[in-house]
This record gives sequence, structure tokens and C-alpha cells, in this order.
Amino acid sequence: MKDPRFYIVISMVAAIATIILELYGYFQTGSIAILSDALETSVNLIAAAIGFWALTFALQPPDLEHPFGHSKAEYFASGIESILIIISALIILVEAVEKIFSPHHLEQMDLGILLVGLSSIIYLSTAWLLFRAAKRLRSITLKADALHLLSDAWVSLGVVVGIILVKLTGWSVLDPVLGLLIALQIIRTGINLLKETGSELLDKALPHEQQLEIKNILFSYEDLGLKFHAFRTRIAGSRSFIYFHILVPGEWTVQRGHDLCEEIEIKIRQTLPGSYVMTHLEPVEDPASWDDEGINH
Repeated sequence: MKDPRFYIVISMVAAIATIILELYGYFQTGSIAILSDALETSVNLIAAAIGFWALTFALQPPDLEHPFGHSKAEYFASGIESILIIISALIILVEAVEKIFSPHHLEQMDLGILLVGLSSIIYLSTAWLLFRAAKRLRSITLKADALHLLSDAWVSLGVVVGIILVKLTGWSVLDPVLGLLIALQIIRTGINLLKETGSELLDKALPHEQQLEIKNILFSYEDLGLKFHAFRTRIAGSRSFIYFHILVPGEWTVQRGHDLCEEIEIKIRQTLPGSYVMTHLEPVEDPASWDDEGINH
């Protein structure tokens, strides 16, 4: 399994390549839409650098001050990226509005179409790679970067369409209008990412499908007379934390109960690699054992 920072480096290289292509395209054509795309990509490069730092910090092992690890550092990266996306969109918005009232003729439109088309191919291929890695490594930083790249890809395709329309109609005002629409779409992407980051920071539970996988493991032991309650889960970056109580017959020895807990915890970790499982053993006959069932039972 590759280090998630490997994919961030790929994203940074892709961003540098597309910035060069798009800035050259802007200077050759004078298109505000191409400049908007280049500015957005510059933000993506900065965000990727922040993501690299966050992943480096998140990969540090637990210590005395952070016994549950540092994986939440990833949320700082995605949060900063969200804000940067919105700021870049506002800059594009101001520039586009100004150009709507003073449109100018575009030059070398065929070259602009070619360069932006190449950029969109780079965006799409890199986003696809990062989405796959984000799912496999369960990294919100990689997911945020992939979403940003995918947004850039759609922006680039929109720019291509806009330049083609300007070329066919001769209406130069279409270019800044397109830049305005691009800015609004980028703001939407930034707000959605910011909402997701906030949700994850509030100790969001594991997805329903993963919770069912865990509960199916627990249900397989109920034939032995065991009960389970106080089931809780939370996500912190790439790590999952799972807590629940195991109720066993009171006559069991401590060793037997301990062995059972170890067996169940191992099965869960095998099902959800990288998860942290904490169990609490209680006698099923004791009424006090049922006073702490929690919100999920």
C-alpha cells in the first residue's frame, strides 16, 4: 500500500503542468476564462502542499498528548482547501464582472482550445487516480484534492466550450460570462467540501454499511448466549474507532471472557483494516449492566 503522500506529489506535479499550460494559453488568447482556470489550479497546488503537510502529521504514531493518533490533522488540510477554493472563486468573480462591462477580442483561440483541452485530460486522469487512492486509504485529504481536480476538469471543459462559442458567434462577452459561471460553480464546490469537513470534525459515525458488517460479526456470537450494546463508532481521518459492550454469562472466567473479546476484536480489524476496537465485558445477569446501553443498541 503506497504512502498517501505519493498521490499528493502526483497532484502537485499535475497542477504545475496545467498552470504552465493555462498561463501560456491566457497570454496567447487573453481569455479571462482561461485565467480563471489557471488561478483555480494555483489554489489547488497550494492546497496540495498543505495536504502533504497534513498527511505527514497525520501519519505520526500516537503519543502521550495524542493517544488516539494525529489523523484528524487531515481535516485542517481539507478545511483550508475549502476556504482557498472559495477565495479563488471570489477573485475570479470580480475579474469576470469587470470584463463583462469591457469585453475584449480573443486571440489564437484554436491554441487556447488545445491547451485547455490538454489541461482537462490531466485533471480527469489525476482526479480518477486520487479518488481510487482516497477510497482505499480512507483519506479525506486525498478525497478533497480529487474533488478539487474534478471541479477543475469540468471548469476546463466549460472553458473549451466557451471559447468555441466565442469563435463561432464572435460574441467576446461570452468569455467573461463563462468565467462568472465558473466562479459560482467553484464556490459551490468549496462550500460543499467545507460542510463535509465540519461534519467529519464532529466525530461522524462510520457509514451504515460498515456498521452492519461489524454488527453481523457480533450477531454471529448470540447463539452462545452473548449480548451486545452501547455500540458506538466514529471516524478520525483514515482511522475508525469502534466501541461496544459484550455481555456474557456471569459464571465465565475472566480468561474466557478476555479470549472472546480478543477474538471479536481481531475479526473486526480484519474486516475494517486500520480500525481501533475497544470492548467492555459485563455479566449479562446483572441489571446494572443494562443501565449504560447508550444511544445505539
